[in-house]
Amino acid sequence: MGRTRTYQWEDPAILAEAAGRMAGIDFLREVQTGQLPRPPINHAIDFSLEEVEPGRAVFSLTPGEEHYNPIGSVHGGIFATLLDSAAGCAVQSSLPQGMAYTSLDLTVKFLRRITVDTGTVRAIGTVVSRGRRTALAQAQLVDAKDRLLAHATSSCMIFPVPASEG
Repeated sequence: MGRTRTYQWEDPAILAEAAGRMAGIDFLREVQTGQLPRPPINHAIDFSLEEVEPGRAVFSLTPGEEHYNPIGSVHGGIFATLLDSAAGCAVQSSLPQGMAYTSLDLTVKFLRRITVDTGTVRAIGTVVSRGRRTALAQAQLVDAKDRLLAHATSSCMIFPVPASEG
């Protein structure tokens, strides 16, 4: 018998609209506290925003079999998703109302394998440098003993939120 997993999510347009009218830190804090729904990707992979402060964001994930690649460990794409989320949201947490970001690149270094036996992992993102148009962020993926599992750097483009049509 196969294994199954089901999940549901809210309309992502709710988040997009809120992000455009709030400072980044306020937006992320409302997602963290449940005042705004979690993005669909959080439900698909089952990870969550645990901490946020200006220039810093922390996500956590408890790995499951559904995250595995064909060789019996967590797929590198899961590592990358956590690291990209942490680095990007660290940048977002530093943005004023009316500004947005998008990742331009993500460079990941995988250092240790992750399995269900690893336990909960945390992706800790911080802003290294932020200018008017670009930001550089880093993220570290660590286990409960703070052992480094992976590291990433990300360049992000910063831009004004496009005016809504209507």
